[in-house]
Amino acid sequence: MSELAIQTENLTRKFGEFTAVDNISFDVKQGEIFGFLGANGAGKTTAMKMLTGLLNPTSGSATVSGSDVYTQAETIKKNIGYMSQKFSLYDDLTAEENIQFYGGIYGISDQDLSPKIDEVLESVSLGSVRKQLVRSLPLGWKQKLAFSIAILHQPKIVFLDEPTGGVDPVTRRQFWEKIYQVSDRGITVFVTTHYMDEAEYCDRISIMVDGRIDALGTPDELKESFSSDSIENVFIKLARSATRGDG
Repeated sequence: MSELAIQTENLTRKFGEFTAVDNISFDVKQGEIFGFLGANGAGKTTAMKMLTGLLNPTSGSATVSGSDVYTQAETIKKNIGYMSQKFSLYDDLTAEENIQFYGGIYGISDQDLSPKIDEVLESVSLGSVRKQLVRSLPLGWKQKLAFSIAILHQPKIVFLDEPTGGVDPVTRRQFWEKIYQVSDRGITVFVTTHYMDEAEYCDRISIMVDGRIDALGTPDELKESFSSDSIENVFIKLARSATRGDG
């Protein structure tokens, strides 16, 4: 797991006089589960947009799967999966139709896609409701389906933005079991979450405060460094120093 999936150095994004992301530097190993934490307004969404090719940096450098964020944004988009807080599913399509639609976007041939549809529906236990509109499915099922679609094309990296928001603890745990399975297959998982217990499941985590990365390491390293018994207490200690709110 020595190959680097993501490399950033002094990555910065400004909006006028406001510095949303302030000279952040970190690496993510291939196959790693990397937690990207921060309060609202800390800059993590802006950083993720730069890494997924949706927003150009103001300065600094970054590569994602070896592709440069400035000059190879389209290549990056082809090599990653992305699951947003809105799940990226179409409510007026069935579960099966959503998979077909995204399979087409990802350039998967009809011949290859047909068995993948059955495989995905089976993996999330949705085979019996494959013809049902997504809007009628429980939230937890939607999230698992959206995650499976995000890795349909076997990306090198999958970006998950608050993937377990709003579901019960049992469903959250099941979702994380799927994240472990994906990581075991060599796919890098870059995940934002506001559930501090989930941060403990990551191989390493970073914590952003006011656009900077103020802590980076394994959960055990950070707990030891901040003399805390949980990542939540580490987060609270760091968040107290924040000077800006949502934005």
